[in-house]
Amino acid sequence: MKGYIHSIETFGSVDGPGIRFVVFLTGCNMRCQFCHNPDTWELSKGTEYTAGELLKKALRYKAYWGNEGGITASGGEPLLQIDFLTELFVKAKEQGINTCLDTSGQPFTREEPFFSKFAGLMKYTDLVMLDIKNIDDDKHRILTGHSNANILDCAKYLDEIGKSVWIRHVLVPGGEGASDDDGQLHRLAEFIGTLHNVKKVEVLPYHVFGVHKWEMLGIPYPLEGVRPPDKERVENARKILGAEQS
Repeated sequence: MKGYIHSIETFGSVDGPGIRFVVFLTGCNMRCQFCHNPDTWELSKGTEYTAGELLKKALRYKAYWGNEGGITASGGEPLLQIDFLTELFVKAKEQGINTCLDTSGQPFTREEPFFSKFAGLMKYTDLVMLDIKNIDDDKHRILTGHSNANILDCAKYLDEIGKSVWIRHVLVPGGEGASDDDGQLHRLAEFIGTLHNVKKVEVLPYHVFGVHKWEMLGIPYPLEGVRPPDKERVENARKILGAEQS
């Protein structure tokens, strides 16, 4: 089995605990207005790797990981390649490697065959970093093109099985799908408060570093003119959500 890989980061420090070998898989159904990797959207594009080939490459850096580091699967949306991802994580756990899944949860469903595959993947996943883009479903649809109902259900399922989770929230200050609203932030905080498996909450300020990729791909950037949130709004969001302060 081969997977489509957009890129690899060998010394990742922000995608999970410790130093991580981060694998960015291609393919994503969401069309987030702030996406900084639109070049990962197409599933069939990317370099083909077997799980064994990726693991062999990752093991070159194992000495740098310490007790907390390991492998993180990101994207794109890695769950679109769930069979390949499961094989990679199974092989990683055979080597005693910490595994982390960075996902938006959009493909999640309790219907088969996905649900059994996801449950199987979770047996070999140490940590899930789950992105909740917007707690308001209507605004979530504007911001990403999809409902958040199954994403919130994914969070509930992860709570049911006691899987360790970090919640990530991108703070977008402008546009119809904006997520920097105290009312929405309090609603998100209330939802997170119903979960018992959340080990950490991260607020990720919206940025414009990926705009040039939209331009290169000839895609109109939907948040043109929207500026990143100022420090006060970021700290406000962190306080409301109980996130780590900068």
